[in-house]
Amino acid sequence: MSLTSVKPPLTIRLCGPRGFCAGVDRAIQIVVLALKEFGAPVYVRHEIVHNRYVVEGLEAKGAIFVEELDEIPAEHRKQPVVFSAHGVPKSVPADAAGRNLFYLDATCPLVSKVHKQAMRHNRLGRHVVLIGHAGHPEVIGTMGQLPDGAVSLIETVADVEAYEPADPDNLGFVTQTTLSVDDTAGVIKRLHERFPNLTAPAADSICYATTNRQEAVKQAAAGCDLFLIVGAPNSSNSKRLVEVASRAGAKTSLLVQRAAEIDWSQMADVRTVGLSAGASAPEVIVNEIIEAFRARFDARVELADTVEENENFLVNRELRHVPLTTADMAFVNGE
Repeated sequence: MSLTSVKPPLTIRLCGPRGFCAGVDRAIQIVVLALKEFGAPVYVRHEIVHNRYVVEGLEAKGAIFVEELDEIPAEHRKQPVVFSAHGVPKSVPADAAGRNLFYLDATCPLVSKVHKQAMRHNRLGRHVVLIGHAGHPEVIGTMGQLPDGAVSLIETVADVEAYEPADPDNLGFVTQTTLSVDDTAGVIKRLHERFPNLTAPAADSICYATTNRQEAVKQAAAGCDLFLIVGAPNSSNSKRLVEVASRAGAKTSLLVQRAAEIDWSQMADVRTVGLSAGASAPEVIVNEIIEAFRARFDARVELADTVEENENFLVNRELRHVPLTTADMAFVNGE
């Protein structure tokens, strides 16, 4: 072998935990089980999770994705419709019932917990402050649990400064589950400073998976020439991981959906790459990216694990009797 054909050395710091969380796993499993139990088509309102690879895989199995329930043809109204993992406003199941649709709710249990926390604040007479990103499906779903005007959305510390509630002594807050832990801490701190009687939720709203993935990236980022996060552009938790990597010391951090998006012409001086995946990104794409690096570098994978996740959320009662094949489980697990 000539010297010119020798591959340059590269270390890949592979973060763990990464990729699918229990809520995403459950949501995908619900669609797969519904297809096995009821046959195609199974309708899904909104992307079941924010990942095109997953969506296209489910479409190939017979799922049809719609944005609104009125897109479901009359002749298919006896087929199930699944609500996405992000949660939906109360108006959506009410609309489904009015149309005599059979629906399966795949809302992540940790998102449902935030809904309950917001409703508890409201029941106790508090105005709800929701910390989150405007327009995100989870935020729309959470705000839709309560009457119009019962929730105020705060995104940044600047929003806190400008916020003038009708009753500043009677506020309760909750947060979107996929936010930056550090950014959210700053917003909450300023809220408490401005409104000392602000009531926190009974439990932390940012979910375990978001926290764990951010912490793993934070610990691995220092010394990385490049940090890649596998995830979709509309995935909140994936975009937060890119920000965390940059703040924690990576020279460059990027969001990629597939290996084909990587600009290999910019890799001449890269010797250490951090790699993680958002909670809706399948492991098969992580492996695809590792193999793409191995084709071009003498790549060594270094595991950068922090904690082990063993959460498991049960699927809907109507589907628990349906068996999954080995191939089904591989798909559900993103393999």
